[in-house]
Amino acid sequence: MTQADTGAVAVVPDEHAPLTPDWTCGTCGAQWPCESKRDQLLSEYVTDRAMLSVYLGACLAAAAEDLHLSGSTSLQDRFLGWLPRRPRRF
Repeated sequence: MTQADTGAVAVVPDEHAPLTPDWTCGTCGAQWPCESKRDQLLSEYVTDRAMLSVYLGACLAAAAEDLHLSGSTSLQDRFLGWLPRRPRRF
């Protein structure tokens, strides 16, 4: 029987992927994105912070739907509030 036959999802150690519909980390159990995933995302998107914001915004929208929390400031802080701000260029 293959993975596709069983419907099982392969878990990659230290991936820190979200488990839905609760949006907890599949590796450490913390609220997703956990501290480790935040570090991974910052490294992965180091040259394209705009795309990181788009990705996290999509995750925020999905989490709000799963958790039945529309317009929640705490979810916005959880998904986007931790992103480092860059100084504005004038």
